[in-house]
Amino acid sequence: MPAVIYRTFEPGDTDRLVALVSEGMPADPVSREWFVEYVLLDPNFDPAGLIVAADASDGAVLGFVYAVRGRATNGIPVDPDGGWITIGTVAPAARGRGIGTELLERAKRFLQAQGSHWAVFSGYPPAYFLPGLDAETYPAGLRLLERCGFTTVSRPVAMDLGLASYRSPEDVVARRTAREAEGYSFIPAVADDLPEVISFAADRLAPDWGEVIREAVVRSGRPDRVVVAREPTGAVVGFATYGAYRGVLERFGPFGVDERCRGLGLGKILLHATLTRMRGESAHSAWFLWTGLQSAAGRLYVDAGFTVTRTFNVMRAPLDPAPDIRR
Repeated sequence: MPAVIYRTFEPGDTDRLVALVSEGMPADPVSREWFVEYVLLDPNFDPAGLIVAADASDGAVLGFVYAVRGRATNGIPVDPDGGWITIGTVAPAARGRGIGTELLERAKRFLQAQGSHWAVFSGYPPAYFLPGLDAETYPAGLRLLERCGFTTVSRPVAMDLGLASYRSPEDVVARRTAREAEGYSFIPAVADDLPEVISFAADRLAPDWGEVIREAVVRSGRPDRVVVAREPTGAVVGFATYGAYRGVLERFGPFGVDERCRGLGLGKILLHATLTRMRGESAHSAWFLWTGLQSAAGRLYVDAGFTVTRTFNVMRAPLDPAPDIRR
């Protein structure tokens, strides 16, 4: 059996790694553009974290893994104690030779040397491909991660709603009318709204969402794909958007309402106002990758007719302190 060599990323690898993802992760292929954006153009990219396994005899790529140390970037805070493994696979024909284990252990050592105290698969805030491992689709991947010291810390779900026959429910229309009579508004954003919405999203809901909105509008030129909720005083109290991630029209979110305003039905109104706009742009479905099924948002989605399409295991492994090489 030919020997395997392990090396870091080299020019010319990209197309081979993209092809390997399609082969090794058939449910989750990535385009070249997507891989370049989320790996090579990641502001935290370090070639030493993109580890490649190759056949020593002919150089054929047999597997790879991408590990990245957590550092804040583009206004998105990242826990500096952590590291992430965002994507990786082994060619099916090369499995059973310990390649996956060696890649993961090398990725852990890389993160450890960078100062990370733990490693997460995956959910890297600035650029994640998937929230975690789909254990139903890739059971061998779950066993591999567990052998390498990873344990499941959460199980978010992806959900989907068909829009071909979608209509906003009558009770939502009535509730919106009532809230508007009280002075609330639910209106697509214009450029002047964006600074306030971006600040609200980052400061009140999730630190990375403000940057998601900013990048989405820069990419699409469509501030109207952000639906803004304002209270009677005029302050922003919620928003929902679509087409924000990589310009994919049918991807819903991010979406949220100020905690102090919950219980008024503002989230339900925003959700359905956004679905109506998506249907108006001929979106055939609305989907997203990450929510807790038992969370308030998860229950809201189920009530709106969304169904679970996938469940992911977010997995974490502790990293021992890096050895003191001065000894």
